[in-house]
Amino acid sequence: MITPASLLHPDAFLSPLAIDEAVHRALHEDLGRAGDITSMATIPEATHAHAVMVARQSGVIAGLPLAIAVFQRLSPDISIEAHVRDGAVVAAGIHVLTLSGPARAVLTGERTALNFVGRLSGVATLTADYVRPTAGTKMRICCTRKTTPGLRALEKYAVRCGGGFNHRFGLDDAILIKDNHIAVAGGIRPVLERARAQIGHLVRIEIEVDTLTQLREVLDTGLADVVLLDNMDTAELTEAVSMARGRVVLEASGGVTQGSIATIASTGVDYASAGALTHSAPNFDIALDIDA
Repeated sequence: MITPASLLHPDAFLSPLAIDEAVHRALHEDLGRAGDITSMATIPEATHAHAVMVARQSGVIAGLPLAIAVFQRLSPDISIEAHVRDGAVVAAGIHVLTLSGPARAVLTGERTALNFVGRLSGVATLTADYVRPTAGTKMRICCTRKTTPGLRALEKYAVRCGGGFNHRFGLDDAILIKDNHIAVAGGIRPVLERARAQIGHLVRIEIEVDTLTQLREVLDTGLADVVLLDNMDTAELTEAVSMARGRVVLEASGGVTQGSIATIASTGVDYASAGALTHSAPNFDIALDIDA
């Protein structure tokens, strides 16, 4: 029997617990108190259906493990054949899954399964569009915490399926000192000294700067691991790379678009982060065609 884990992207990270939780929550949202009353009222219990999940556009597929988990949760008698796995680049018209089994369960799971694949494939496809212009450079594209509430692990997984990389997953896995932290703490040196004194040896410190003068101050402390260069233009990013001389990792942020990404990559920064990968990804056009 095919399992959700067998279709995960081999170089991305998504816990089986995250899949189970997301599927449980989504099905509970859709089935509510009484279940799928339309299918129960109109489809005889013994009816079987054959269905294919079809990509209606070209792009990068993500979310198939969740779709499979949806159908398997609804009925153990649904047979599923996968034609691609997450991370695959597909053309319009490609069949990604074939299903066969109890028609009620297929119909009940249709929208939830398509919602997962449509949303995550949209994120993966947009990420691939951002990554493509950076070919031949060292810069990596990464996402942010600007994710759909409750779907962060899934959307960050989809970014990986599209060839991008993940920034921190939450407030608890890395220190990112932003302008408001600096203002409240009394300046760049005080905030970095306090952070360095408090954290464990495996936690990295990133700090946001708006100007090259602030970058110089950060470099002089020697206390930061990563510097986020906020809304700097091409000339400033190039100068920042020259100033840092590899002593810290440099991340460009703000104004990172598909139109600007190649230019940003050419400056020599290590990373560029774009909230648009998750908060502005269009839904991927995918359908389930059923033949009873």
